[in-house]
Amino acid sequence: MTPAELRIEVAGPLTTVQDLGRPGYAHLGVPRSGALDRPALLLGNRLVGNPAPAAGLEITLGPFVAVATHPGTIALTGAAAPLRVGGRPAPLNAPVPVRAGDRIEVGRAVSGLRPYLAVAGGLTPRAVLSSRSTDVLSLLGPPVVRSGDRLPVGPTSSPPPAVDLAPRPALGGPLSLRISWGPRADWFADARVLTSAEYRITSESNRVGARLSGPGLSRSDAAELPSEGIVLGAIQVPADGQPLIFLADHPTTGGYPVIAVVAAADLSQIAQARPGDIVRFHA
Repeated sequence: MTPAELRIEVAGPLTTVQDLGRPGYAHLGVPRSGALDRPALLLGNRLVGNPAPAAGLEITLGPFVAVATHPGTIALTGAAAPLRVGGRPAPLNAPVPVRAGDRIEVGRAVSGLRPYLAVAGGLTPRAVLSSRSTDVLSLLGPPVVRSGDRLPVGPTSSPPPAVDLAPRPALGGPLSLRISWGPRADWFADARVLTSAEYRITSESNRVGARLSGPGLSRSDAAELPSEGIVLGAIQVPADGQPLIFLADHPTTGGYPVIAVVAAADLSQIAQARPGDIVRFHA
């Protein structure tokens, strides 16, 4: 019997294989990587009966089209995008049966930025450092998905749950992000500008970080900063004074001061933010 695959017909602007990442290797210079919207991937895996660490697809904006070679179950979570399976409309945030030969069509996202496609059995490209996540900065893990690729699918471990639809947070509107100050908040003339002003997501944002535009953060200490460790959610302020929020594929060290760190529970909001979206910070 031939192994199950997803045959990619339209990969879209940026589609990557993602799981929960490869934490624990920062001392070797390896970022965590993994799904930017972890709750969306976890929900998708639950809906198709996968264990939490199973790998799925992170689709940026769309469109995306693939063909299932074997029958199974899929779920599309995260950003709201039209879904068709076998030529028929299918629900989001719900288990959807797939027949052998069915086309899985994900349209352009209408709310949010990144849909997540979970497949029963999980995607099983070769793991690197115990993870199948694609890291676009260090180029670890599977390559970025291209049209014409064939992605292996593992065996199913349990049936999907008996649910019709799972609730997910509403997308769109201003982002409200909680922060903790430091470690270099005292390097700025008035760090409180960060929590009193509005910022916007710029088009230069990606899996490495979300670049913001808004009131500049001026330094009170102009000393050179030796490169130091960077954590997920760190808000670094480069020389132009415009903050940058580091995301899953961030470097492990940096030479600009970190004014604050975004609460881990709020990072999924950034994963679904589009250029132009408003960001407000709260200490």
